[in-house]
Amino acid sequence: MKVSDFTESSIARQLRRPGIWFRTGPFCTHLQTPIESVARAFHALYADFPLVENDGFADFHVRVASPRGFRRWHRPQALFFCDGERPFKPLDRRQAFAMFEWGFNWCVSSYAHQYVIIHAAIIERRGRAAILAAPPGSGKSTLTAALIGRGWRLLSDELTLIDPSRGLAVAIARPVSLKNASIDLIRGFTAGAVIGPRIEDTAKGAVAHLKPPADSVYRMDEPALPYWVVFPKFQPGANTSLASYPKANAFLRLADHAFNYCQHGVRAFHTFAELIDRCACYEFTYSNLDEAVAVFDALASGAPAATVGV
Repeated sequence: MKVSDFTESSIARQLRRPGIWFRTGPFCTHLQTPIESVARAFHALYADFPLVENDGFADFHVRVASPRGFRRWHRPQALFFCDGERPFKPLDRRQAFAMFEWGFNWCVSSYAHQYVIIHAAIIERRGRAAILAAPPGSGKSTLTAALIGRGWRLLSDELTLIDPSRGLAVAIARPVSLKNASIDLIRGFTAGAVIGPRIEDTAKGAVAHLKPPADSVYRMDEPALPYWVVFPKFQPGANTSLASYPKANAFLRLADHAFNYCQHGVRAFHTFAELIDRCACYEFTYSNLDEAVAVFDALASGAPAATVGV
């Protein structure tokens, strides 16, 4: 069964108590929340995700709840709990679903150390994956949303998980976080895009989440071999440009995006060395999404790097 097999009201009741067990890639999460806005967004954006029979086990027991007392009514807030612990300060309750998404990322990056975890998006086409690594505000999520709207498979918008024993990337396709102008840009760019509520005044500005393609969710159990490492940057008015990037620099830059490099130590070094040695590395500048998609499609088709560009 999957989330969309149930009505929104039924999902909301289950989320209040006893909660819902659902799967994202290798992880089982138990989610509880009485907050209606979270239940609505979850039902819409996680519609294709499989439900798991409640046997008491979950990798993460997550609860998004309102505080007791005064703050339940005056300027109401939301709290995030993972395994009974509260790692974050409260947020305005209108930001509760965004808090769930950010909290889920925190759970994976804090505890899933069986993987080397990189703060990067990862997409796949024809069995080959592209790692998109960039700091916040670089247009990484906008580019990811555009590419998955045009046929690329989403493995993750935020967390690239590399199995160090095999060198393969593990998929955890979840909603893509869009910010500010990107929300309406992707709404207009991708026909049929399902975008959740616009959440204003967060620490990142306005935020909304794009539902992952059903095919990406159905194929969560398919790993992918990283084939490209790309450092994207959105620059208004810039020409679309894909330029080869030195591998030594790419190693250092990608390692800087890793959450748990120190935990893995030598193993992380070898994982990154093998990954960079195998991948073609690029810097990518864009301002036009159609041109950006054309460049990545050319890469996927096997066009030589010197001919890829607009």
